[in-house]
Amino acid sequence: MLKGKRVLITGGSGALGRALCLRAAQEGASVAFTYHSNQDRAAQTRRQIEGAARKALTFQVSALEKAALEKVAREIDKAWGGIDVLINNAGINQPMPFSLMEEKDWDLVVDTNVKGLYLTTHAILPFMIRQRQGVILNVSSLAGLKLIENPVHYSTSKAAVKGFTESLAVEVARYNVRVNCLAPGLLDEGMADLAPDYKWSDYLKMVALGRRGTTAEVARCAVFLVSDRNSFMNGSTLHIDGGF
Repeated sequence: MLKGKRVLITGGSGALGRALCLRAAQEGASVAFTYHSNQDRAAQTRRQIEGAARKALTFQVSALEKAALEKVAREIDKAWGGIDVLINNAGINQPMPFSLMEEKDWDLVVDTNVKGLYLTTHAILPFMIRQRQGVILNVSSLAGLKLIENPVHYSTSKAAVKGFTESLAVEVARYNVRVNCLAPGLLDEGMADLAPDYKWSDYLKMVALGRRGTTAEVARCAVFLVSDRNSFMNGSTLHIDGGF
């Protein structure tokens, strides 16, 4: 579905990020990804991409480093001649009650998940506008869209992703750039590892399918959303949660 596409995925060393990178490569894309600090996992992700016989570029960069993100965009454009797809996947969470949340905790999560989304998109979008085509997929979470026990700063940041998606989708549609949002439920790895066992059992009672999702299932859905087969969805949020 992505043959010949040039794809940038943020947060490529995390569990979902690795699954997204691998699936995009398997579907024929050249894949660039960013990561924050885990060099071993980033190397593993790159090997998976190259194992699918696809081109790979890796960038160690903070989601909050404006100049560095702009450099990433220029380097991808120089190497591949453009950027067709951006998947904004990078994000963090901190399990804590609101009563114990300090300003620094709030700023860390909201800045990473919302300002990072803005800075990355702001760096990449001009290249899509120049070529008059592109697709942006922003990864939100069920935690930001439904009534679930979750840290307030994380839920707030993921709700903001939906609003960002809808507003930007209207603004850039004139350039043939589509913007959509994907909201996974609790998965079998990644941030789900932060949840205590009792939350698993409580959560699964509310899921129609009665199980956790997998990162591979989310990645397959994401690939369709950014492919040319999905040509008329814009400003939409797709829930992938097993029926919550």
